[in-house]
Parts: sequence; structure tokens; C-alpha cells
Amino acid sequence: MSMLPNDTEIGIFGGTGFYSLLSDAVDYDVPTPYGDPSDTITVGNVAGRKVAFLPRHGSTHTVPPHKINYRANLDAFKQLGIRRIIAPTACGSLQSDIFPGDFVVSDQFVDRTRARQDTYYDGPVVTHISGHDPYCGQLRELACQQIESHCIPLHRTGTCVVIQGPRFSTKAESEFFSRCGWSTINMTQYPEVVLARELAMCYVNIALVTDYDAGVTAPAGYALSSTEEIMRVLGENNDRVKSVIHGMVANMPADFTCGCGQTLAASQIR
Repeated sequence: MSMLPNDTEIGIFGGTGFYSLLSDAVDYDVPTPYGDPSDTITVGNVAGRKVAFLPRHGSTHTVPPHKINYRANLDAFKQLGIRRIIAPTACGSLQSDIFPGDFVVSDQFVDRTRARQDTYYDGPVVTHISGHDPYCGQLRELACQQIESHCIPLHRTGTCVVIQGPRFSTKAESEFFSRCGWSTINMTQYPEVVLARELAMCYVNIALVTDYDAGVTAPAGYALSSTEEIMRVLGENNDRVKSVIHGMVANMPADFTCGCGQTLAASQIR
């Protein structure tokens, strides 16, 4: 096995249908104290920056959302030296004005999962990270700028409700989430985002809307979603988000003042 690089700047998690980004790259198996990550990690160069890519469901989509080893995935990124994470995810819309094909840059989440391994701090060092702003503000702004530059329909803020999976919501559950005013629904944002914060890494989610969730009344002209239609929109979204990510990497500042890297200084009780 090749020696692991520890100078990788940026990590990218792939979601459903998003399995490749880098070319001329090297694959690494990264062991962790938490078990194996979802797959090998590919490290290469994008726009002159060293970038790693990991498909969170595995390269052949064999790992369902509730079985992803989130702690191993984040720990492996940390071992590679990664400080910033770009995490696109497929999602459903909970609001009629968030259309299939739109991008939402999440600024909040609501956790509706159960019994996931969601912390590195089980003692003896007691650690309480803040959940006030779970996503990196500077990465969010960079993502918004790039999405707008590609003329992609954008919602600059949005709350993602994260469900356990692997089943989708009932109509009643979906109607409740919609009435709460939440924007999108997904199965993987939690605990991925909070584990990144526990490791003092910057993290941004770009939610790629594929369809309307079960309890949402779609506007005129939008039929009930079929698997074929969802996969069509997903393919279009993935093609566009690759261009956005390339622009983000190329324009990412060397230094950040967001405070994500100082998370633990204000979180640990000794």
C-alpha cells in the first residue's frame, strides 16, 4: 500500500449517481480506528489543488444511508490532511417553490435519524460542539457564488431534514416536514456534517433537488415523480455540480477566517 499523503487540501463526498470527479489520480485504502471507510479514496489534482474524493455509498452504491460508516469516512479525510469538505447530496423538495433541478446551499439541518454513531467524543474528555451554525459560512458563500456564475437556480439558504432511511417518508411525515417550513429532505447529512465540525474541518452541503417529496403538492406542469425522471434530473445535476466544484476548488482561498478550525478550543471541558 502506498504511503498516505497528509497534505491533501480538499475532500469531496459523492452522493447517489456521483461517483467520479478526478482523473490522473491515485487510490488509497485508509484504515481508521472506526473501521473501513465506504470505499478507497482517490487523491489527485483539480485546478492545481490536491483533492480527495470518496463515494459515501461506495463506488457501486452498495452502502445504504443508515449503514454508512460516517466516523471512518471523516477520520480518513482527516488523516489525509483535509481541512475543507464539499458535500453534494441528492435530495427531495419539501416546498413547492423549490423545483427539481434547483440547488440549495443548506445553512441548517434537523436530525430525524436514530442510533447513528454521531460523535468522536464518548469520554473521558467531555466535548459539546456548538450546533448554532453547522455549515461553514465561507464555504457556503463560495458555493453560492459559483452556482450563480453557472446560472443554476439557487436557494442560498435552506433547512435539510435528515431521515433515517432506507425507506422514504410517508405522505403524512412529508406534509409535517413541509408545514414546519423545512426546505429539503435527505438521508446522509447527519451525522456527516457534525463529525466534520468535531474534527475542526470546514464543511458545505450543496443539495441537488431531484423531485418533490411525497407530501408536497407540485406546481402545475410537474407530474408525480418516476424513477426514470428522478434519475434524469440527478444526471443533469451531477454534470452541473462537477463544474461548480471545479470552480470552488479553483477559487478557494488559502486562508479562512470562519472559525471552524477553532471549534474544539471552545467546546471541551477539562
